[in-house]
Amino acid sequence: MTTSVERKRVAELLGREPEGQFEIVVVDDAGDPVVLRNAPLLDDGRPMPTLYWLVGEEPRLLVSRLESAGGVRQAEAAVEADELAEAHARYAAERDAAIEASHHGPRPSGGVGGTRRGVKCLHAHYAWYLAGGDDPVGRWVADQLAVGPVDEPRDRGAPADGGAPADDGVRADGGAPADDGAPVDGGAPADGGALADGGAPADGGVRADGGAPADGGAPVDGGVRADGGVRADGGVRADGSVPVDGSVSSEGDAGASESL
Repeated sequence: MTTSVERKRVAELLGREPEGQFEIVVVDDAGDPVVLRNAPLLDDGRPMPTLYWLVGEEPRLLVSRLESAGGVRQAEAAVEADELAEAHARYAAERDAAIEASHHGPRPSGGVGGTRRGVKCLHAHYAWYLAGGDDPVGRWVADQLAVGPVDEPRDRGAPADGGAPADDGVRADGGAPADDGAPVDGGAPADGGALADGGAPADGGVRADGGAPADGGAPVDGGVRADGGVRADGGVRADGSVPVDGSVSSEGDAGASESL
């Protein structure tokens, strides 16, 4: 029987009040709940397919990181399909055995965590394994965590070395792309307009992206650019304003680094 103190602690770990009956079947060294065994039906009669629920803060975080690193696909590839199907059947049988014979309403379906086949949630598999279940996926998770904790995933926008990202666009640190030339999206290069080779564009005048030629000469029309942007001879726009840094974006506005 769950005490009021235990129920309060579980509510803190879940971030909400439990909606059904449960018992704490695994605790950590300090006595804090790690795994719950849920009743197959919630208090309002709704089916509860997840028989074992991982609530411990640290294991839950570690398994979440493993999932973020592609753990679900890796686990499914590592475990034989027949072995996994048998585990789902054992889980479902244990859960269904807890439903009273007189019950005629909705009942949970599927195997581990309600999954019919394959792997959906490493938390559910690991919880069953910790509670003593013969779960090959839970065992695989335990083996991965025994090697060492999975590093927290990095922000996908910034490469680990601070260099150019895979799309050759704007670097996370605001610097120039790796080739110091024009980015692949056709925008102004990081040096404010000069071509990567330092030379003039092939037509001797206006660059295709609207930037100033590298030689500082006048555009081919001898004066103001057709788009109302920067004159090549000193940076004054057709409206009389001067960009702060003398550079120009492809739209004719004052150049600025795109924020990621």
